Amino acid sequence: MDTFAEHFRVIAPETRGSGRTTHPDGGSILYPQLADDVVALIDALGLDRPMICGFSDGGHTATIVGIRNPGSVRAIVNHAGYDLFNPQAPSMSMMRQNLGGSPDATQADPDALAQAFDSSDQMRAMFELVKADHDGAQGAGYWRTHFTQVFDRFTRSPGYTVEDLGKITAPTLILTGDRDDFCPVEEAVACYRALEQGELAVLPNHAHFISPSAVQASIEFLERHQLGGQQSPASG
Repeated sequence: MDTFAEHFRVIAPETRGSGRTTHPDGGSILYPQLADDVVALIDALGLDRPMICGFSDGGHTATIVGIRNPGSVRAIVNHAGYDLFNPQAPSMSMMRQNLGGSPDATQADPDALAQAFDSSDQMRAMFELVKADHDGAQGAGYWRTHFTQVFDRFTRSPGYTVEDLGKITAPTLILTGDRDDFCPVEEAVACYRALEQGELAVLPNHAHFISPSAVQASIEFLERHQLGGQQSPASG
């Protein structure tokens, strides 16, 4: 975010049920609800068609904002957040395995999740960060509630498919890595071709994570579109 802030004004909300943002309604938190939250935030802050950028879960939300409210944003970056637009995406069963302990799971199993995350040093470190973020904001053990609330979101179709991307009127970048197990290049191309004003970037030797090269590709795209289609001045 510090790098983005060198180029833009950055607003980074903690989404419903995450960090310090509560979910007073309880129950599952689905993508249409998150997208509507983003639009409500845009209205509440009086923003003039901001550019929105999301990775993975955030990429799905940003793109659904563009589908549901085409005139609300100026440009969209979808970084590795398009797999669920394929109703047969293998990532859904992968997430059922990770979150529920089985490819056929119908609800979250936090203990199975903790065991899966403990399988590698990288995943263990990420899990500790997730627990610290959520438990520190909303109380010890809240991470269990969080994963229960997001299970349906990560393991089911969001109600929109690749064809719905044609409803987006804002310039949209589809960004992925050539080694991303969740968002393969082939599906990135399909999403890119469905867009009215699409761009596609594939990062070499890159899996499902945010890297400096991904940040730079996003910044270059956003700078081209920050004036609503006019060519922006080159950055320093």
